[in-house]
Amino acid sequence: MERLRIKTFDELTTRELYRLVQAREAVFVVEQQCPYPELDGKDQAAVHVWLEEGDTVLAYLRVLPAGVSFPEASIGRVISTRRGAGYGRRIVEAGLQVLEERWGGVPVRIEAQSYAQGFYARFGFRRVSEEFLEDGIPHVEMLRPGTKPQNA
Repeated sequence: MERLRIKTFDELTTRELYRLVQAREAVFVVEQQCPYPELDGKDQAAVHVWLEEGDTVLAYLRVLPAGVSFPEASIGRVISTRRGAGYGRRIVEAGLQVLEERWGGVPVRIEAQSYAQGFYARFGFRRVSEEFLEDGIPHVEMLRPGTKPQNA
């Protein structure tokens, strides 16, 4: 049975953390052949959101508060381990819901792989940078405006 999990770093068990990092590494380092430092020191500030079935991670992302990666809040390390099953959409929706519940309607900035711009545009993200290479893969910054009034 599929289950959505939401935990801060300190709430994660060592087994959960191992499975999450293993899934991220399988997608970013192995599948995308992109050797980079997976453990970047931001997991401790993150809310980790994942969809699992038994011990299998189906999709994952981490939610970061403003000031960790960008001046705005962000989501990152977005993965789906089973393509075409709708898990990517579901995990982004869940991550944005976590942002809304924890910090209200704040703006959200991401670094998206360029090919995924259309995917993120469906969630209200708009491209705000020129294309750049991150670990050899073309990326763009995208911003989702907040829903709070500017002076709130």
